[in-house]
Amino acid sequence: MQIGLIGGIGPAAQDYYTRRLIGLLAQARVPLDMTIVHADAPTLLANLAADRKAEQAEIFTNLTERLACGGATCVAVTSIAGHFCRRELASQSSLPVIDMISTVAQDVAKRGLDRIGILGTRTVMESHFYGGITTATVVPPSESEIDEVHAAYVAMASAGVITAEQQETFDQAARRMIETAGAKAILLGGTDLALAFDSSNSPFPLVDCAAIHVRTIAEYAISGVVPT
Repeated sequence: MQIGLIGGIGPAAQDYYTRRLIGLLAQARVPLDMTIVHADAPTLLANLAADRKAEQAEIFTNLTERLACGGATCVAVTSIAGHFCRRELASQSSLPVIDMISTVAQDVAKRGLDRIGILGTRTVMESHFYGGITTATVVPPSESEIDEVHAAYVAMASAGVITAEQQETFDQAARRMIETAGAKAILLGGTDLALAFDSSNSPFPLVDCAAIHVRTIAEYAISGVVPT
C-alpha cells in the first residue's frame, strides 16, 4: 500500500516520520512505497491562529488529490497542529485519513492513564489535544508558561533544531505538570518534540504522539487495513 504524507510542516517532523517508516517497514520486510507533498508551515500556523479550519482543510484536500494522482492509498498529516482541521479534511478527502488524534486517544486508554500533561502549540495545549482524549484529564502548563512553551515550540519546529534554552523551557513545564499538577505522563503534543524528548531516557513517562501515529501508518502499509 502506498503511503501518502503531507509533510513540510516542520523539517524535523518530516525527517522523523521518514526515518521511522523506513525502519518499521524494513523490520517487517515489507517494501516501503511512499509519496510526500509539501505544505507551508507559516500558512498553517497563520490559519491555526485564526481558526481558519475550512481554508487549511482546502489546502490539505488539494495536496491529497496530488497524492492520490501519484498512487497513494491513504493520507496522513505529519503535524499535530495540522490536525485542528481534521474533521473538515476527513469529510473532503478522496483518500482514507490516518488520524493522529484518535490513535493517540486509543493508546492513552489502553495504558490506563487518567491524568496527563501536554506540551505543544498554544492551540493544542489550550484545547486539551483538540478535545480528542476522553478517558483522561489533559492538564496544560500553567497560564504563565503557555506562551513561553508555545514560542519555544514554534521556533524549534521552524528551525528543525532545538536550543538549550528551548529544552529547559520544555523540561521545566513538564516537571511542574508532573510534580504539582499530578500528571502521570507527558503527552508530546507536537511532532517536533522528538527533538526534545526520548522515551528511552526520559525521567517521566511519555505519550509520544508522533511515534504512535507513525506506528499506525506502518501497520496500514503492512496490512492494508485502515484504522478505525
